[in-house]
Order: sequence, then C-alpha cells, then structure tokens
Amino acid sequence: MSTENIIVLAAFAVYMVLMIAIGAFYSRKTKNNEDYFLGGRNLGGWTAALSAQASDMSGWLLMGLPGAVYLAGTGEAWIAIGLLIGTILNWYIVSSRLRKYTIVAGNSLTIPSFFENRYRDKKGVIKIVSAVIIAIFFAVYTASAFSSGAKLFATLFGQKQADGSMDTNVYLIGLIIAAVVILIYTFLGGFKAVCATDFIQGLLMLVAILAVPIVAYALMTWDTGFAASLSAKGVQDPANYLNFVKNSDGSTISAVSVISNLAWGLGYFGMPHIIIRFMAIKNEHEVKKSRKIAIVWCVLSLVAACFVGLVARGYLTNQLTDANSETAFIRLIQQLFSGNGFLIFIGGIFLCGILAAIMSTADSQLLVTSSAISEDIFKGVIKKDASEKKALLVGRIAVVAVAVIAFLIALDPNSSIMSLVSDAWAGFGAAFGPVVLLALFWKRSTLAGAVAGMATGTVTVIVWDYLPLMNGDTIYKATGLYSLVVGFALALVVNVVVSLCTKKPSKEITDEFESIKSLDI
Repeated sequence: MSTENIIVLAAFAVYMVLMIAIGAFYSRKTKNNEDYFLGGRNLGGWTAALSAQASDMSGWLLMGLPGAVYLAGTGEAWIAIGLLIGTILNWYIVSSRLRKYTIVAGNSLTIPSFFENRYRDKKGVIKIVSAVIIAIFFAVYTASAFSSGAKLFATLFGQKQADGSMDTNVYLIGLIIAAVVILIYTFLGGFKAVCATDFIQGLLMLVAILAVPIVAYALMTWDTGFAASLSAKGVQDPANYLNFVKNSDGSTISAVSVISNLAWGLGYFGMPHIIIRFMAIKNEHEVKKSRKIAIVWCVLSLVAACFVGLVARGYLTNQLTDANSETAFIRLIQQLFSGNGFLIFIGGIFLCGILAAIMSTADSQLLVTSSAISEDIFKGVIKKDASEKKALLVGRIAVVAVAVIAFLIALDPNSSIMSLVSDAWAGFGAAFGPVVLLALFWKRSTLAGAVAGMATGTVTVIVWDYLPLMNGDTIYKATGLYSLVVGFALALVVNVVVSLCTKKPSKEITDEFESIKSLDI
C-alpha cells in the first residue's frame, strides 16, 4: 500500500473511532424507548438543524448530484432547486405543528404511532402499514449509503480497471467497513448518538463541499476563463453546458424533466428520518432557530454540490465516464491534495466529509426502521405488554436485520447511488407526504382516507418504477416522468375522496386538532 493511501486511511480511522466513541458515550444515557428513539425530546436548535440536514443529504449530495451535473451540466441543478424549495416548506409548514401535535397525540414517539393516535386507530392498521413501508423503502435507501461508502473505498484504494469500473474486491471491503461502523454507533447510542454524530458530520460535510470546489476553481481560472477550461476538457459548447434550460447537446430541457426534478421537493413531507427531528426539538424557540440554520446549510450545500460537478469537469486531468462519474468529488480531492504528507492528510479529512454524508443518513434510516419495528409492530401489535428492555432489544436486532438487507442490495458495484435514492425518495414522498400534510392541516381527514392514500402512493411508485408495462419498459423509462409526481398526486386525491366518503372524525379527534392552534410548548 502506498504512503498516500496509508495517510488517508489514518484520517479515516481517526474519524471512525470518534463516531464509535460518541455511540459508546451515549449508550450509558439511553434508559428507555423515548431516549433511544427521540432523545427525550430535548434537541437544541443547532443540533436539530444540522442533524436533520445531514441525515437528509446522504452520499448522493457529494457523489450522486455532482456526478449528474458533471455529465449533463447545469440543467441537472433543477433537482437542487426542488430540494431547496421542499426544505424551506418543510421547516416552515410542517416542523412546528408536527412537534406540537405528536406531543398532544399520546406523546407519539414515531411517525406510525402519530398516525395511529391522530386517527384513534384501535386496531393498529395504519401503524402496521406505515411500519412495513418504512422497512421496505429504508432498506433501499440505506443500501444507497452503503454503496456510497463502498465506492469511496474502491476509488481510493482499489486497482484501476481498464474499463473504468470498480475494483470489486475493495468495493466489498469498503461495504463491510461502512456497514459495521454505522451499525456499531447506531446500535449503542440510539437517537442521541445519531444526532451528536450528525452535528459533527453536518459541519464537516459543509466545510468539505465549500472548500474543495472553491480552491479548484481558483487554480483552474488563474490564467484562463472557466468556459475555456471546459472547452479544453472536451465540453463541446460551454454555454449550453452552463445553461439551466439547455442540455449539453444544445437541445432544450423538456418540461417533463424540469417538473420531475422540481418534484423531488415534495418528498420532504414524507421522509421519516427528517421529520422525526422536528418531533425531538426542545421547544418552539429552538424550532425557529433550527429553521434558519437548516435553510442556510441547505442553500450552501446544494449550490456547492452542483459547483463541484461543474468544476470537476473543467479541472480533472482524466475525464470520467458514465460508469464512474459519481466519483467526481473524490477525484477532485485526490488531484488537489497530493504531493506531500500534509496535503494528503488534509485531503483525507475532506474525504471524511463524504463518509460523514454517508454515515449521517444511514444511521438515521436504521434508527427510524428500528423504531417502526420495535415500537409500532412488536410493542404496538405483537406484544403490547412488552417491557422497555425487551422492546429496546428488538429495536437493536431490527437495526442489524435491515442493515443486512441493505448490505445485500448494495453488493452490486454497478448500482447507481442516484437511482437507489430516487426510488426510496419517491416511495416515502408518495406514501407519507400527503398523509402527513392532511393529518396536520385538514381535520376532516379520516383513518380510511389516510390508509387508502398511503397504499395508493406506495403501489403507484412500485408500478411506475419497477413493472415493465410499456413495450418491455417501465412507465418511468417510457415517459421520463418521476414517479413521485404521479404517486403524490394520486395519494392526495384518494385520501381526500375516501375521507369525504366516510364517516366524519369524532368530536374527540376534531377538538384535539383545533387545540394545536393555541398551544405554546
């Protein structure tokens, strides 16, 4: 192994040991399910904001999105615009009301239990359906994080393949390391450990994604223009490449493509690992503080991620193919920070920013899945009189089980990070987004409507993305329209129609709904 690889490994080792140490520290403070799954509802503004955004922006922020922009240009930035709009709306519309409502509705610890309490579902139907959806889509989502970690290791430490593909042996080793480290500190410390590590990881991600492209841009344009640098690296028409409404070949970006990319913002309303942070914030004052911090973080990180892809296209000596475009940020760091031990170590710290993005999302996803299985299925349905200790044990076993499934999904080194994230994002957004919004803001919403809408959103995404119904292609491939657009719209309509066709909610439910307006907690 080269000296450069040893130095980078040393930086990784220090970082991972720190994350595990935080998990061990918080394991002593975890005494019950509320501690393990919500941290005792005691998050401060900075921790809540950075934890929510770090758990949101997974490996796709530093790998998937820059890779897409690297290949196609600024036209791919519509995803970032959609995500920014979604982030702002989520923090301003959902955060405060969800926090209050979950406290009033039986001190709900999870999203499924909130649905159950909100609709007074005595049979636990909506809780079971929600928990199953969470387990399915988070297995896919967590797989994207594991795949990001494996690709990071394969790019840094693997043998270069002639066709640009990954070194499969090193990919597997990286996959194992990423899964094991994330499992250890999530298993030990629960929500507090996840939020504490996410706070550190959110800061590290932001520093890395801001510093690296700025330094590269300064070096690249020292004696020439940005457009000239792009032309020198094979970009046919830099003006089209840098145009928001043009493809790199000069054609106009279709309305379907713009709508699909903007629709990513709809997904935020249904992301359990993000909105559960709202439930854990200490008080209303901290919610307002978190909102401002989170939006600033989001603006900076999304703009910088797109900038990474553009700068890498003009700066990198060796151009990337479709197969390895998602390694653009890694290659940029390697080329910038080389030559001596100090620079290599600094580069290793920045590469830890990618690890931070990966780990901060995977740990949150595993924890939410654990809570769904432990709180909502085991303690909520199977064994209602289970002790706190036994429920915690089941939750931790669930963390391991879902991680194993995600590991198996991520075994394919050719899997696309963006594709995996896209599938899971659409599934959650369509299944939970309309239900969350209507549960919070429409008192006429009923249990039957919520369940019907949830089922509609889930089935629509699965049919749209996975079944070859149009001449051997999926509907998504045939139309180019993102399944979240259709799934969200149908789920919303079905929820409203079924609610209006079924019996009105009881006075107990509507009184509770109205009481949220005057609460100051």
